[in-house]
Amino acid sequence: MHDTKKYLGARIQEIRKIQGLKQTELAELVGIDSKHMSKIECGRCYPSFELLDKIALALNKSAADLLETEHLRSRTELMSVIIERLQNCNDEKFKCAYKVLKEIL
Repeated sequence: MHDTKKYLGARIQEIRKIQGLKQTELAELVGIDSKHMSKIECGRCYPSFELLDKIALALNKSAADLLETEHLRSRTELMSVIIERLQNCNDEKFKCAYKVLKEIL
C-alpha cells in the first residue's frame, strides 16, 4: 500500500510540474491547504475520491490518468517488466519492439 500512495503522489506531482503549476497553486485550485497537498504528493496520505476527481479536473486529466504510475517504478522493476513482455511476445512483435528501441536509443 505504501508504494501506491508514493506512486500516486509522484504522478500528481509529475503532471503538476509539466503544467507549470506550483504546489500551492494546485492546492488552491482544489480547495485544500498546501500542507495537505504536500502530504499527498510525498505519498504520506491518500486523497479522497472526491479530492482525486478535483485534482484531475484541475490538471485537465482523468482520475485514470493520475493512476497511470507504472513508468515511475525503479529501473530494475521496469527492466524486469520489459524483459518479461519481450519473452512472451511473438516474433513479429519482438522485431517491431527491436526496431522501435533501435530508433529511440
